[in-house]
Amino acid sequence: MRKLVVNEFISLDGVAQAPGLADEDTSGGFAHGGWHMPYMEDELAMQWVLRSIVEAGGFLLGRRTYEIFAAYWPNASEEEQVIAEPLNTKPKYVVSRTRPELDWQNSSLVEGDVVQAVAELKREDGGDLHTIGSTELVSTLLKHDLVDEFRLMIDPLVLGGGKRIFRDDGLRRPLRLLDSQVASTGAILATYAPAG
Repeated sequence: MRKLVVNEFISLDGVAQAPGLADEDTSGGFAHGGWHMPYMEDELAMQWVLRSIVEAGGFLLGRRTYEIFAAYWPNASEEEQVIAEPLNTKPKYVVSRTRPELDWQNSSLVEGDVVQAVAELKREDGGDLHTIGSTELVSTLLKHDLVDEFRLMIDPLVLGGGKRIFRDDGLRRPLRLLDSQVASTGAILATYAPAG
């Protein structure tokens, strides 16, 4: 049985929308795309992100995150190959309400009921599944208690609104801290597991 690990870059007020690019996701009028990138200018943060990507047995991605990654990582620069190689070669399971074109190597569509399909993927042998970004998918996984670990890079920044992985659903979800470090940028690198 393998774990499902959620990897997210979030602001201090919990926003995870469009961390990488200005035009990554402007839905809802979000105007702060690319907010996270200055906090990646730290060796500790880079190694933390790289470790999660390298140790993953595969990736579970929402359609939008998949499309962003598939457009970039197969053509990544030589300097980025340390991240690109595992992303390009490891299995990628894509959750989508539509049937997107999956032309990035080792990609497959999660068919049928998402909750049941993800539970089945977790029961398989192999390395842990890692979800990156994919706020809608993560919300679904949380709702159905499918997340085994959170790896959060919490940036010292308040965005005032945007998509969050932790929704206002009135549910209490205690977590226990497994590990934490602080980057030179002030970002907190924290790993949590459900406490219940």
